[in-house]
Amino acid sequence: MRLLVSNDDGVFAPGVRALANHLAAAGHQVTVVCPDRERSATGHGLTMHKPLRVDAVEGVFSPGVQAWACSGTPSDCVKLALGALLSDPPDLVISGINQGPNLGTDILYSGTVSAAMEGVMEGIPAVAFSLGSYTQPEFEAAGRFARDLVTYLDKHPLTEILLLNVNIPYLPSEQWQGVQLTRQGVRRYTDLFEKRIDPRGKTYYWLAGEALEDVPETVDAQLPSHLPTDVAAVRQGYISITPLKYNLTHVRGVDQLAAWPLFVNGGQGFLV
Repeated sequence: MRLLVSNDDGVFAPGVRALANHLAAAGHQVTVVCPDRERSATGHGLTMHKPLRVDAVEGVFSPGVQAWACSGTPSDCVKLALGALLSDPPDLVISGINQGPNLGTDILYSGTVSAAMEGVMEGIPAVAFSLGSYTQPEFEAAGRFARDLVTYLDKHPLTEILLLNVNIPYLPSEQWQGVQLTRQGVRRYTDLFEKRIDPRGKTYYWLAGEALEDVPETVDAQLPSHLPTDVAAVRQGYISITPLKYNLTHVRGVDQLAAWPLFVNGGQGFLV
């Protein structure tokens, strides 16, 4: 398969190196286009008011892996790769392996997920891989799982263009409980801002919130009620795989709002 690999931890991060090298060793054609530095939590931001620059990266990945460092965001990297750097579109866009999980509502902030979603927006299926540790850069087991999942997708292609958000618990692989199909959960934080004073006497704030446990969740009526959340699955030692899309339209919300008088007769009654 032709694979485009990106991330938000930067082109020199150990997670993307493990991912790209495992995929190349499996015989895939791998091109890496990543930010030139860490771009975590940038969401789906794009660079609009300054030029993007790219430099070839050598000596970091296995021979045969073509790699580029881009001055932009994760979404910039994928958009630039698809629009300018690659001569042929990839079969799959892959992002990761992120250092730290991307679970629940955190995916709205995630550069890792956004890079993969950029592929979906261009009509290419995608996978985002994240490892549930912010501090331990041990990605070999996660890299092997990523290789095996991509091999499976090669033999059993997705029938729809979607994103698989994969979160791998930070446990020895022999302690993984299995793999679960999951729905997106909820992540809430204390959102604690530490107030500090810099050497010049100016006040600044540092976001230092911590994740809350056992946050109440609602189940989307369109999903099976028994489907576990990604948050719960990883907490129990399972690898979670959540199919995602970029269309955020709330179906039941459409049904509810359709009954508003505001929209009767095309809304003309509310026009002055």
